[in-house]
Amino acid sequence: MARRATHTPEQLSLMILDAAQAIIAEQGLAGLSAREVARRIEYSPGTIYNVFTNLDDVVLQIEARMLDALDQRLAGVICDPGQPEASARSLARAYLDFTHEHPRLWNLLFEHHLPATAVLPEWYQTKLEALLAHVERAISPLFVPSEQAALKRAARVLWAGVHGITSLSTADKLGIITSETAGALVDDLVRTYLAGLSRAR
Repeated sequence: MARRATHTPEQLSLMILDAAQAIIAEQGLAGLSAREVARRIEYSPGTIYNVFTNLDDVVLQIEARMLDALDQRLAGVICDPGQPEASARSLARAYLDFTHEHPRLWNLLFEHHLPATAVLPEWYQTKLEALLAHVERAISPLFVPSEQAALKRAARVLWAGVHGITSLSTADKLGIITSETAGALVDDLVRTYLAGLSRAR
């Protein structure tokens, strides 16, 4: 039975997010429901909607947690301005490791879709840009200062390629197309793409 509320809104918010995050980590997005969250925190389902607009709002906040956690992980990667390939490879490996530590939670960012009429909050795009900025800094020695548009595009191409490999790997689908490890493929992708950029320039 749900218990009488004894927590502040801030405490309830953390309890709800922690419970929802645990459910998604265990069962994926499909396992998330207001009833299950409420059961875990021992409140009524209606309590969730007193704190959050809806479950989409809850999921977005969990996504924010994951984006922040990855940003912190990438910020800890030591990048040598004189070694763009090594720096990009280190970032890619850190990304790969992170996704394997939290596969269901990370895939949440790509499985969760807001209703067609909803708009992603501005802070969400800001967090994504912060992640891509790590890649931009790593490969920036390959570009002159006036080529910011080309730098941003290259960072996004590289990120998308690495993400494709990590997605197959975390879904246990990589073995269908190759016997190589995800780490080896990520290294090849970074090396080949940056070598191509260097030659093209």
